[in-house]
Amino acid sequence: MSPGDEHDYRGREQGGRPDDPYSTLGGTRQTRTRLPDGDAGRPHARRPVRNSRSLVTITGVVVLLVAAIALANRGGGSDNDTSRAGKGAGTTGSAPTSATGTKPVQGKNGTIASGFAHDEQGAQSAAANYAVALGSAEMFTKASRHQILDTVYAPAVADKLRGPQDAAYSAEFLGRLGLGPDGEAPQGSTFVSRTIPVGTKVLAFDGDTAKVAVWYTGLVGMSGPDSTKPVSTTWKTWTAQLAWSGGDWKVTGASESDGPAPVPGDVAASESDTISKAVEEFGGFTYAR
Repeated sequence: MSPGDEHDYRGREQGGRPDDPYSTLGGTRQTRTRLPDGDAGRPHARRPVRNSRSLVTITGVVVLLVAAIALANRGGGSDNDTSRAGKGAGTTGSAPTSATGTKPVQGKNGTIASGFAHDEQGAQSAAANYAVALGSAEMFTKASRHQILDTVYAPAVADKLRGPQDAAYSAEFLGRLGLGPDGEAPQGSTFVSRTIPVGTKVLAFDGDTAKVAVWYTGLVGMSGPDSTKPVSTTWKTWTAQLAWSGGDWKVTGASESDGPAPVPGDVAASESDTISKAVEEFGGFTYAR
């Protein structure tokens, strides 16, 4: 949702890591979404401060981290270096958003879609769904985080990411977000971290490898009466390098950048209890091209 290098795995490697906690369109295909059996979650807050961004660049671990850290440190910062996908609806490769194409998702690995088509469409579907998983609240607890890494990344990359990501989601970091050392929200509060893909774009495709950009908006923060980090939104582009491995697409590297971001709307912010209820009642989506 970083990567290719050991630095960039998904999170900035984009799978990021980092410090920014919290923190892909090709051809003429269009986007189709289907409700999944379970939840999907994901995330973000304002841009992280310069120190946070640097940390993300160095350790690069997940989309989630990018937004989360931004939330924890609220401050101005500059964009991460990364290819910027999404220059506008009129650029080459853009496409309408009406549903089309063949059914790309064949099954699930836990709560994450799997069995993607071995083509450009499948690569885009994989990237979008992986961005959602890496931006979910489940990334903030160790056991579910490791499961997500093993599902999304190529085996060798996942092995390299576990340590750096565990270090990134430290007790100190979690505490800045209002979470306990185990990643759990305090009683009476709801931690929100969701990634919502807006579109995907194929930047490169060569049979068994692909480079896909995912433009997404995210939610991240704590919803509760005593929260000092209310749920806020962020806009980013996650670029994933994918390889066909073991009969499915797997992330081998990734990077992330801020935007494109639209002008904020004039809708008044909802009360924390309304946000908490919405998160519990509205399930996520399985994304497909």
